[in-house]
Amino acid sequence: MVELWGALLILILCPLLGALPLIALVTKYLAKKQLTQLGTGNIGVSAAFYHGGTLVGILAVLSEAFKGIAAVMLARAYFPDGSAWELIALITLVLGRYWTGGGAGTTNVVWGFAVHDPLTTAFVFLVAGISFTILRSRQIAKFGVLVLFPLIVAILHFNNFPLIVAAIALASLLGWIYTQISDDLDLPVEEAQTDSQGALQFFRGDRSILSLDDDLDEALVGAKAGKLSQMRRWGYSVPKGWVLLPFDDPQPLIDYLQPSELFPLAVRSTAIGEDSEFSSAAGQYETILNVTTKEGLEQAINRIQVSYNSPRAQKYRSDRGLKNSSMAVLVQQQVRSLYSGVAFSRDPITQESDAVVIEALPGSPTQVVSGRVTPEQYRAFVTEGESNSFIQLEGAGKVPQILIKQVAYLSRQIEDRYHGIPQDIEWCYDGQTLWLLQARPITTLVPIWTRKIAAEVIPGVIHPLTWSINRPLVCGVWGGIFAIVLSERAVGLDFNETATLHYSHAYFNATLLGEIFRLMGLPPESLEFLTRGAKFSKPPMESTLQNLPGLFRLLIRELCLEKDFKRDFRKHFQPILSEISEQPAEDLDPVAIWERIVTILELLRKATYYSILAPLSASLRQSVLRKKDTEIDNSQTPEVAALKQLTELARKAKSSVADFHLETNNSEFTDSEFADSEFTDSWFTDPPINNTQTNNSEITWEKLSQTPPGKEIIAEFEQYIDTYGYLSEVGTNIAVPTWKENPETIRQLFIQLMQGNTPVANDNRGRKRKAGTVQKRVDLKGKVTEIYSRLLAELRWCFIALEKSWINPGILQESGDIFFLELDEIQKLVENSESSLNFQLPQIIQQRKKQFAADSQHTRIPRLVYGNTPPPSPFFTQTYSDHQLKGIPASPGQAEGRVTVLRNLQSIPEIDSDTILVVPYTDSGWAPFLVKAGGLIADAGGKLSHGAILAREYGIPAIMDVKNATWMLQDGQRVRIDGYRGIIEISNDLRPS
Repeated sequence: MVELWGALLILILCPLLGALPLIALVTKYLAKKQLTQLGTGNIGVSAAFYHGGTLVGILAVLSEAFKGIAAVMLARAYFPDGSAWELIALITLVLGRYWTGGGAGTTNVVWGFAVHDPLTTAFVFLVAGISFTILRSRQIAKFGVLVLFPLIVAILHFNNFPLIVAAIALASLLGWIYTQISDDLDLPVEEAQTDSQGALQFFRGDRSILSLDDDLDEALVGAKAGKLSQMRRWGYSVPKGWVLLPFDDPQPLIDYLQPSELFPLAVRSTAIGEDSEFSSAAGQYETILNVTTKEGLEQAINRIQVSYNSPRAQKYRSDRGLKNSSMAVLVQQQVRSLYSGVAFSRDPITQESDAVVIEALPGSPTQVVSGRVTPEQYRAFVTEGESNSFIQLEGAGKVPQILIKQVAYLSRQIEDRYHGIPQDIEWCYDGQTLWLLQARPITTLVPIWTRKIAAEVIPGVIHPLTWSINRPLVCGVWGGIFAIVLSERAVGLDFNETATLHYSHAYFNATLLGEIFRLMGLPPESLEFLTRGAKFSKPPMESTLQNLPGLFRLLIRELCLEKDFKRDFRKHFQPILSEISEQPAEDLDPVAIWERIVTILELLRKATYYSILAPLSASLRQSVLRKKDTEIDNSQTPEVAALKQLTELARKAKSSVADFHLETNNSEFTDSEFADSEFTDSWFTDPPINNTQTNNSEITWEKLSQTPPGKEIIAEFEQYIDTYGYLSEVGTNIAVPTWKENPETIRQLFIQLMQGNTPVANDNRGRKRKAGTVQKRVDLKGKVTEIYSRLLAELRWCFIALEKSWINPGILQESGDIFFLELDEIQKLVENSESSLNFQLPQIIQQRKKQFAADSQHTRIPRLVYGNTPPPSPFFTQTYSDHQLKGIPASPGQAEGRVTVLRNLQSIPEIDSDTILVVPYTDSGWAPFLVKAGGLIADAGGKLSHGAILAREYGIPAIMDVKNATWMLQDGQRVRIDGYRGIIEISNDLRPS
């Protein structure tokens, strides 16, 4: 009972203690100043020193030290010494401190923790003090201590789990607060109280002169200096440089540098907002070269600073909606160039994704960027091999080709460093070293639209109706998920720009997603990590700590995902789907059909949330828990379940036919013939008619219908179609017919399975036990996929019924026209069938059909589109080895066989274990046809694509993401695939002529 009272007192009194405005009162009465109205507005120790002077600062330290010690002593009155409750008392104290005064509570924690654990405190501050003295970095000191002290607590008290958790929570809280508030130590030292300036200068940790060797903050020094600093620390050859912050006294830097004829300097602008993804500010500010005297350096710095407010620069910022900020100055050692130039890592004119465009000349790079001299122009095509890179060069001139190739390779390297954002590189060569002078995004090539992921989510050519439904669903749900983490920081982000159509194909906005992930404290490539297994770089600690509350909210959603789905399934999905299935859409009038469409769309919004989070949750859990793909059971996935049931039905049919003929003593056949699979094949196909797949299927079906067991099999097949009729070739595209509407393709597969040896899936026993919590999410993903697919099928059938009701009165001309309308247009037609839209429909539909047909002719759609206005036609230039292709290894194993290219499901060829099947993508509708092959190659897809999952289930080697494989490989070619490495080897002697 005593401990319960102690816990209540800690949770009540410590926040109140933290809220006591002792620093504000001391500063008000001794310095006659209101801290809330000065500087950052925070009431902290650094603010007291800055605005009140040394005496006020010392009293502020003592008052906050008293609070920290008092909180720990309160906990000791009710709990044993050194308990976790002492740290909980400090946590609640800090929360009260932050909520009322905006202070971080660092002093409270330092003194309180010193009383709590003197040994740990002494060790931490010894290490921190040495590091700060050497590195002189306040950021490293602050966040380093937050990592160090819970680590030491864990080492010293490894058996006290509550204490370790409390230490981590306290460190995380302080880290989060540091990212939320400004620090008065960042204010100009010369404006502080005179007697405290020395101490402030020391604790700022700033060196008097910043150089490119420092870890520079772009928010202070601008993107130009910040990126050069970053690249220099990465190991690239960047000339030495020094940075003068805005409003800083330039004299220390002028005194430090010794410009001369032998040591010339280049003075350049590095404004806030310059060289960013959305604003290059190229040529707007001064650049002064060949500075050889101190006087010239002083004048150059002044000219650079003045150029920030030039009319030209002001208009540039105004036209682009950029805020007026500040100008830092970059002074660099000037390299004497033998050759120099600029390079674009992607062609900004043609937007050709494979080309590096290089302009070069002997001499200074200013000749190239000035526009006064026509430089030599080159185009380089960089192809990354398994162990090296291949560069094909177009163009010739005075600049050595080997140097141009080095520049091309450097450009692509820098682009990769910045997550694929095309870069504008300025470079020079002094005869020994290739120097990097500048790198900035090519602003005309953003946003970057990517087919990665989108090619799996909604593959193929997309009709207007499909997109008008899918885009707001997907963008809206993604926006909601991002808003959970970002909270108020999501304001201003247009989540409707998450996806778009180019060439009637879906693309995701990689630039926007990268920005969102950075705001969330995650690496820009996080989405590809979760969905495609890409390498996951470590996020910055500061941004991660800043987003801990939001990430925690998202974690809660993830943990509650299964419970929430079961609730929605019981309350919404199951009853409404049952109700819909009782009355077909064709029995309803247009108004009732529209009401059903609205109902289904509302359910789809809920289902889309689960269809996004469930796969991501399963992928994340599998990655974190390091579960192998072979330990996962995907039998809950609709296409896997459908294939297994169809396989069992084919096996049953084959056995039933044989048993029936034996029982009827058919003299034409013997027991041995029935045991031989050749009997079944001949029975199904004899006599052949024109030797076609369709005719064979019809013959077999006719023969089945003539026997009692065959009739039972046909009835079971029809029941199978009723069960899985909602599946289609592209599950997310409602313009594609479902199995229910077009069962012939599945019937052909059924006959093929009866004729041959049906594939046997890997044994799933024991998988659920091995995978554990991961398996639960995979099972949930399968259930979600079923509900989502069923809803889309019902939505399609509604539109088909609506279309039929409009063809007779002439509103629509022919079947399929409705899919060339958009959702809001259909709504207008339902609400007012006599609207002016009726007269425009023929022209609208005709134009869209024409565009759709043209886009359907583009056989090779680019993976990336740069900018909002792509070229009229996709550009493709790819160099690759004649003997080898590479993709993502998706299912282990090796296989050799002959290529069969399957671009659509209109005509299904014979597929056996000697077939290496090459497909454009692997959506659910393709799944049943993939497992008969000996190997699988796909244009698009990753480790989590449908084809990859099925390939692993059936032990078939598979390679995904092989660019344009359906066009580079040809029927009959003999290839060898390695599913471990993602390598495809093409045999020399067995290529088609």
